[in-house]
Amino acid sequence: MPVFKYKGRTGRGESVSGTLEAEDADAVARQLFNTGITPIDINESEEKRRGAGVQLQLWRPRPKSEDLILFTRQMYSLTKAGVPLIRGLRGLIESTRNEILAEALEDVVDALESGRDLSGALARHANIFGPLYINIVRVGENSGNLEESFLRLGQYLQLDRETRRKVKSALMYPSMVIGAIVIAIAIVTIWVIPQFSRMFAAFDAELPLATRGILAVSNFAQAWWPWLLVAAVLGATAFSYWSKTPKGSRTWDRWKLRIPAVGDIILRATLARFARTFAMCFRAGVPLVQALTLVSRALDNNWLGDRVAGMRNGVERGESLHRTARAAGIFTPLVLQMIQVGEETGSVDDMLEEAADFYEREVQYDIDNLSAIIEPILIVFVGILVLLLALGIFLPMWDLARVAM
Repeated sequence: MPVFKYKGRTGRGESVSGTLEAEDADAVARQLFNTGITPIDINESEEKRRGAGVQLQLWRPRPKSEDLILFTRQMYSLTKAGVPLIRGLRGLIESTRNEILAEALEDVVDALESGRDLSGALARHANIFGPLYINIVRVGENSGNLEESFLRLGQYLQLDRETRRKVKSALMYPSMVIGAIVIAIAIVTIWVIPQFSRMFAAFDAELPLATRGILAVSNFAQAWWPWLLVAAVLGATAFSYWSKTPKGSRTWDRWKLRIPAVGDIILRATLARFARTFAMCFRAGVPLVQALTLVSRALDNNWLGDRVAGMRNGVERGESLHRTARAAGIFTPLVLQMIQVGEETGSVDDMLEEAADFYEREVQYDIDNLSAIIEPILIVFVGILVLLLALGIFLPMWDLARVAM
C-alpha cells in the first residue's frame, strides 16, 4: 500500500505533518478529517517508490495490539501519577520493544516540545494509533480528563483484542477441517484411485456409471494437476487482491455473514464491537455524528461499517438514534431496544455496554460449542463422500470377485 506525506492544521490552527498508508490521497484526506485535521497538502512519498523504505519496513514488525495496549496502560499510570508527559514518554521510549512505535513516540515527544498538544502529536502517526484513539485522547485533553481517556482506551483495546481472538478461533476449526478434507480428496484422487483403475483395466469389464465418473475425474486430475495447482494459486491471489478492493471487501464482508454456523458468530461479535466502541465514544463526549464516523471505521466489516456511516444522514436531519439504527437494517432487536431505552433514560452508553457484554457472552458460548454444531455437517459430508467411493470402486470389485468365483 502506498505511503503519503501530508500537511494539515488542527482545530486550534496548529500545523501538523506526517505520513499515512492508504489506497489513495482521498483515503488519506478522510482519515485526517476523522482525526480533526484539515489537510493542506497530500503527496505520495518518494522514499516508498525507491524501495529502500519498503525493505526497511519488511524487516521491522509493525506495532501489534499488545504493544498499543501496553502503551495505553502505561500512559494511564503516568497521567494518574501526575508525571509530566514529555518525561513519561521518554521513559516509555526506552522500554518499548517495537522499533516503529519507539520512533513514533520520539516524534511525539519532539512535537510536544514544539508546543503541540498530545492528540495533535499522535495524529502525525494515525496509521499506528488510529482515528478512534486520537479522538478519544483529544476529548480527554479538552475536558481535562486525559487519565480517564487512557483508562477507557486501555479497557476497550483489551476487550476488542479478546473479541478478535474469539472470531479467529471460530474460523480456525472449520478452516482446518475443510483443508484436511480437501487434502484427503486430492490424495485419493491422484494416488489411490489410479491403482484401482489399473486393476479394472486388466479385467476389461464394463464398469458402472459412477465408477467411470470417478475414474474420469482421477485421470483428469492426474494428467493436469500441475495446471490445477497453478490455477488454485492464481485464484487465491486474485481473490486476495479482489477482497482488498473497496467493492470486493464490502461484498466479501457481506458474504461472511451468511456462512452457516460461523456467520452468525461474526455478526454478533461485530455488533458487540459496535456497541462497546459507540458506548466509549458516547461516554467520552465525542459528538454523535463524529462518533458514528469513528465507529464505522473501527468495525472489521466494511459492509456493516457503511451501514453505520449511513446513520449519520438521519442524525444530521434531526432523527433519533433509535430510528436511524432501525432504518439501517443491520441491528438485532436487542441492540435496538437498548438504544431506545438508553435514549429515553439518558444512558445510551450504559445500555450499549450491557448489550456488548451480552453478545460477547453469547459469542463465547457459541465458540465453545462450535464443534458440536459443525461435526454433524462434516459427518454427513464425509458420509456422502465415502458412499460415492464405495459405489464407484468397491461395487465393481465385488462384481469382479463374484465373476472369478
